[in-house]
Amino acid sequence: MMKKVILTAVLSLPLFVWAQNDTFSIEGKVSKPKKGAKAYLVYMPGEIGKIDSCEVKNGAFSFSGKVSRPTHAILKLSHSERGLGKNPDYYIIYVENGATVVSVKDSIKYASISGAKISVDYDRYSKLIAPQKLALENLDKEWAAGTEAEKKDGSLAKRLRSKAQPFNEEKQRIQREYILKNPDSYFSFSALKDVSGSPLDVEKAEQLFSTLSASNKSSAAGQSFAKQIALAKKTSKGAIAPDFAQTDVNGKDVKLSDFKGKYVLLDFWASWCGPCRAENPNVVATFHKFKDKNFTVLGVSLDNPGKREDWLKAIEKDKLEWTQLSDLQGWKNAVAGLYGVRSIPQNYLIGPDGKIIASNLRGNDLAAKLEEVLK
Repeated sequence: MMKKVILTAVLSLPLFVWAQNDTFSIEGKVSKPKKGAKAYLVYMPGEIGKIDSCEVKNGAFSFSGKVSRPTHAILKLSHSERGLGKNPDYYIIYVENGATVVSVKDSIKYASISGAKISVDYDRYSKLIAPQKLALENLDKEWAAGTEAEKKDGSLAKRLRSKAQPFNEEKQRIQREYILKNPDSYFSFSALKDVSGSPLDVEKAEQLFSTLSASNKSSAAGQSFAKQIALAKKTSKGAIAPDFAQTDVNGKDVKLSDFKGKYVLLDFWASWCGPCRAENPNVVATFHKFKDKNFTVLGVSLDNPGKREDWLKAIEKDKLEWTQLSDLQGWKNAVAGLYGVRSIPQNYLIGPDGKIIASNLRGNDLAAKLEEVLK
């Protein structure tokens, strides 16, 4: 049973008592609420999501609950009896044990935050990168609105990547500065993961990780990220690509080492992945250009359980003539886990000696790299 936390009482307590409190509270203040206004809190206290709701009474609403770790949550506010509608007014917040005050004037998306440190920190961090994040989200919408022809021939992906580059660069500059100025912030990990990229840039990740406070490094998130760095070292440039075996479309086990002596593009993708499908024409063109020059592609699909037909149809439709592997376990794919794959499309170019030459080669970069190494 959730326990009510009285805001005025909590704010009068010393900080060390806050740390001992086993509940979080969110107290909302709405300056001009309309009749029938209602607030909602969407979060995951455990493995299962939860939605709480309450009426806005006398310009106030409140939520309380328990979380075992800092937790992402969404506050939504309906301004009438008609409910949230198609475009709900919402605000993203982080909750931890302690009290947070949310003050709303007109729209909750422009709320001001005070109280619990993590809520205040997230509010400050998210506002720093908000312009770049919005610009990138708008580019995602452009992709969604594109025609199938634009997506298939790669022209839309190429144009959007070019438009996204300056926004990504500015966002990462802000994030690096945030990490250096806030070594003890929980959100330095969010920034660090973004800046480190996928696949992880080991040199960049190690350098920024070293600037974090001792308590941040020893936290559960810190230890987890240190493991990611160690894993990334195994798949960084110059490392021997970890060998593996997985079944092909005919159920036959195929090993990476079966291709030793060739240049191999180890390509992680999935039939459900739009950017992967957009990149496939580039990979197909490169395959045909270099397949007679000791080069091939080895595909590993992160298609989901029960989606074998989707996988096979995508192979046929995209004309992927090279060997394709999958255990149909989605993000739990064993090879993806071995290589630390956290987003797709992702690839590794492996030399005849089994060493990784490069990774994440997109568009013309793959062909250019092969022209270089196959001289």
